[in-house]
Amino acid sequence: MDLFDKITNNMGPLGMHQKMAHGYFAFPKLEGDIAPHMKFRGKEHLVWSLNNYLGLANHPEVRKADAQAALDYGMAYPMGARMMSGNSNNHEALEKDLAQFVGKQDAFLLNYGYQGMVSIIDSLADRKDVIVYDAESHACIIDGLRLHMGKRFVYQHNDIDSCRKQLERATKLTEQTGGGILLITEGVFGMSGAQGKIKEIVSLKKDFNFRLLIDDAHGFGTMGKSGAGTHEAQDCVDGVDIYFGTFAKSMAGIGAFVAADEVIINYLRYNMRSQTFAKALPMPMVVGLQKRLELLRNSPELREKLWNIATALQNGLRERGFDLGDTNTMVTPVFLKGELNEATSLTMDLRENYGIFCSIVVYPVIPKGLIELRIIPTAMHTLEDVQKTLDAFSEIKEKLANGHYQDHKEAVQ
Repeated sequence: MDLFDKITNNMGPLGMHQKMAHGYFAFPKLEGDIAPHMKFRGKEHLVWSLNNYLGLANHPEVRKADAQAALDYGMAYPMGARMMSGNSNNHEALEKDLAQFVGKQDAFLLNYGYQGMVSIIDSLADRKDVIVYDAESHACIIDGLRLHMGKRFVYQHNDIDSCRKQLERATKLTEQTGGGILLITEGVFGMSGAQGKIKEIVSLKKDFNFRLLIDDAHGFGTMGKSGAGTHEAQDCVDGVDIYFGTFAKSMAGIGAFVAADEVIINYLRYNMRSQTFAKALPMPMVVGLQKRLELLRNSPELREKLWNIATALQNGLRERGFDLGDTNTMVTPVFLKGELNEATSLTMDLRENYGIFCSIVVYPVIPKGLIELRIIPTAMHTLEDVQKTLDAFSEIKEKLANGHYQDHKEAVQ
């Protein structure tokens, strides 16, 4: 068989819907300044799908810092990978500040979050080591596991008893291989909004010898008293051995970082292939991230407003009988019962007739027969935005129950 014939005949579980979805449900184009209100297909929409949690994307101080840094350095500087010719005082200063903020000795900047997590796992664990991980781990963790040449055991999502059983299996195996155990979970699960049970996992260290890596992409900047992350929120900073955070969410930027004891970070600096063989973060982004971190640390009112909006939205939805699953963070999933055709019609109704843009999630990401509307509150949204959304969701819920979305043409009129 020709390689391309195979691809043409099997576009994948999401790609199979490409002709119908492209440009609307997948790869949509939002235009205008990054804000709660943007244009989609020429019409203004209330947008709930941007991870701009603290509203830093268009903060005037951030825009000024970004522009000045681009003027001072251009987009190419520094040239080369960090190890060879791409290092700078700014890169090292940002690493120092990040480490201090999340309560670790040292930190290492990463070009991208996804490839960063893949490479962290690849660097830390060899064929003798065993990895234990949560069943609902992000795709970047799963892809990192695919590179792992040793054993891996999965535990049921946020189930500590299941986690304990897998640690028992891992312990028995490493007694034979002479390897170690790496446990991986998330601080905030981005689809469900549930916090990982970090503190309970840390408590298992009294019975098992393992190291804990958490992916806190959604928790960094939003969780905890100071915004340092989910480990701060759960009062177990010291129990987390390796902390991973991204800049694509609360920092409204590009890249990521990993923080841990100095010896571990130095090991990663010299062994992470994704960084050794890739160009350093451009200076304008590094300088811009320094300003973002400064605002994150010194402007608690941004985080307070985020939580005010999230709380008002979630309380309002629950009062109206909506199922929000297990969320205990700002991420707000709304679960409805329906099939794929109803999901697409419902989403089009929200966008075309109510002017509300939010992400839709269906099978195979979630079980068949369920529709998830994923809402991401930000500090820039208003209570008026919340009220408009509550009213619209009440109406679409009733329409769904009455079979309105079974006929696509009727649904979008």
